[in-house]
Amino acid sequence: MSELPTLHLPALDWRVGLQLLLLAYAGYRVVRLFHGTRTLQVLIGVAMLLVGYGVAWMLSLSMITYLLGLVFQYGVIALLVIFAPELRAALAQLGQARFARLFHQMEQREVAEEIVEGVERLSRSGIGALVVIERETSLDAYLESGSPVEAKVSADLLTTIFTPYSPLHDGAVVIRGDLIVAAGVILPLSQKVLADRTLGTRHRAALGLTDESDALVLVVSEERSTVSIAERGRLWRDLTSGEVRDVLGGRTPSRMLPESSGAIN
Repeated sequence: MSELPTLHLPALDWRVGLQLLLLAYAGYRVVRLFHGTRTLQVLIGVAMLLVGYGVAWMLSLSMITYLLGLVFQYGVIALLVIFAPELRAALAQLGQARFARLFHQMEQREVAEEIVEGVERLSRSGIGALVVIERETSLDAYLESGSPVEAKVSADLLTTIFTPYSPLHDGAVVIRGDLIVAAGVILPLSQKVLADRTLGTRHRAALGLTDESDALVLVVSEERSTVSIAERGRLWRDLTSGEVRDVLGGRTPSRMLPESSGAIN
């Protein structure tokens, strides 16, 4: 009886684990790069063809493996021609990523300053406002309730939008990156029982959105002319401009720690 061939597996050491992690991360970045584009659909289709080729090869279906081999041989050239613009954009994005990171923090600081100045003006004037800053969780589902804006963030624009009786003053402004993408957006109200019954609709809306997403929401109270921030279902009230600036910069002032801030759960 002939002996079965021995399957040699690589030694399971840290190098194998590192390579698997690198491959997994590379695959994740590719999916993120093409997410939401037609390229991702094509990649899924190619993956299905590869699975089919593997099954046909294991079952010795010679005609199917021959035909799929021809598809792969000439399909690569066709894909390069069809998706040349997407490939150029992807390579450009990868090449610019390092330089983009160098300017990202500077851009964030500029946007934060405009938001702080706009909120401060609204607070001094006693004008209520809701400013939503989108993070990782997409807020596209909520944007449909408002009006598209697509304008650069500026203190002047924020104060203009929330001026009483203006067409977009009622609702929230949503900021994505350095752009105001929508205004007059309706946010879900929090259903939790709040300890402070003086909180109005704006505060409840801020808490409601942060219960469902990782967004950061700034609230300007029309009655008290104060600024509050909601994040992950928690609310910090009566913040100074410096504290708002710190939060937008990713820092948490000591006065805002949960045990000393009076945060509302």
